Amino acid sequence: MIKTKFSVILHIITLLALYKDEWLNSTLIASSLNINPVLVRKELAILKSSGLIESKEGKNGGVKLLKDAKKIQLSEIFAIAKGSDHVLSSLKNVPNPNCRVGKQINKNLGIVLDEIDGAIIEKLSKQSLEEFKNQF
Repeated sequence: MIKTKFSVILHIITLLALYKDEWLNSTLIASSLNINPVLVRKELAILKSSGLIESKEGKNGGVKLLKDAKKIQLSEIFAIAKGSDHVLSSLKNVPNPNCRVGKQINKNLGIVLDEIDGAIIEKLSKQSLEEFKNQF
């Protein structure tokens, strides 16, 4: 789920960076993603609450980036998409506390998942949205 959400948010924010002087509406963004505008609006709400975009209502309304693309690292976008989840999931059920593995699996798995998330964040922190946008 996170990988899809990250891809959608990165697509949206890349469009906004490419067209930084224009107000883009959810229908236009959705057409680029080939998804329903309702799904775009959900992600736009997250980006707005994160302080990355501003919105304007009305006929000529839409959304724009609030920050310069040079000052946004891909790791920031990933963190917004990821929220408090890990990229990979731990067990949702409560394992048997009387089992040698079950009583410690989530704790030990949590350490591995934190390391994986950290490695991804480290990699993404080396590229700005501006650098990513310039590939298009």
